[in-house]
Amino acid sequence: GTGMGSDATTIAITLLAFGPLGERLGGRSHTIHLTPPLTIRELVIQQGLEEWIDFGLSVALNGTRCSLDEALVDGCEIALLPPVSGG
Repeated sequence: GTGMGSDATTIAITLLAFGPLGERLGGRSHTIHLTPPLTIRELVIQQGLEEWIDFGLSVALNGTRCSLDEALVDGCEIALLPPVSGG
């Protein structure tokens, strides 16, 4: 069948995007449903923001700065922080 099988586990995360990242995504706060396992890096790529990784994107998990390779867990809050532009 085409229905959701019981083996399809999805998680819901909150994605917060600040500055120009929020403009790109059309808003600052998004609830996103995903099928794990996924890392923050994969989430960023899914959202079409891959080039920001090269620019020095910072990310935070539940308010704590972390690596792009951190795993996403159900109910977590991911913040995407644009790189600080140097003077």
